Amino acid sequence: MILSRQTMTHAIEENGAEFLLAMGRAAGAEERRTPAIHWVIGGSPIDYHNAVVHADLAAGNIDATILATIERFQAHGVPGTWHVGPAMRPADLGVQLVSHGFIYGGDDVGMAVPLDALNEAWSVPSGLRIERVADERALAAWTSVLARGFGEGAREAHWVRGVVRRIGLDAAPWRHFVGYLDTEPVATATLFAGAGAVGVYFVSTLPDARREGIGAALTLAALRAGREMGERIGVLAASNLGFPVYKRLGFEEYCRIGLYEWRPAVPEAES
Repeated sequence: MILSRQTMTHAIEENGAEFLLAMGRAAGAEERRTPAIHWVIGGSPIDYHNAVVHADLAAGNIDATILATIERFQAHGVPGTWHVGPAMRPADLGVQLVSHGFIYGGDDVGMAVPLDALNEAWSVPSGLRIERVADERALAAWTSVLARGFGEGAREAHWVRGVVRRIGLDAAPWRHFVGYLDTEPVATATLFAGAGAVGVYFVSTLPDARREGIGAALTLAALRAGREMGERIGVLAASNLGFPVYKRLGFEEYCRIGLYEWRPAVPEAES
């Protein structure tokens, strides 16, 4: 199956946006959607998840829209992130955000693969067992790994667990996976179906279990589940650590999603 670069880039951006919106809605965030801007703010203590996911700003409305968004971060007392993908306008949006106090936090590397072109010839350690998270026992194991090997650690992991509970473990667009070495949980992955693709999120492996092919095995488990659901494209946002692994699975880089972070000012200590 040959898919255009435009198709793959669109799938990466839109699946990522729908994932963040779904998480925010489940967390009770305020949502704003207009032709110019789309965000969810206030549902998370984590800046990544108080997210601006779409923007198409006219020249005369850029400053006002950015300031209005900052005001909502302030009103909710949370940090936030503007996820600037190639479809956002204006082209110099990142520069505009920095001029209003946002900090450039690096890029998510947008990668995609046709699901019929996966490299599935991947060796994994003997004793690795992968199961879908279907009950509280497995969710607790999934959360414990996420807390020790992903993002902001325990704070983010426990917030995500609460959101997963509210969405439900049997919700159609979602699948959560935990990997065990013998009886010890060591890795996680989550599948989210949306925008004509399946995205793989929350890929995490405990430090002592890395470089053994375990993260790749969890990623493949999620992608195979997506293929069984009838989807054609797999997408993800790669870190520098994960990039070479995903390349070996068949993924290619199609875009960068710039992360522009806003944080509340820290009050000065009284003298």
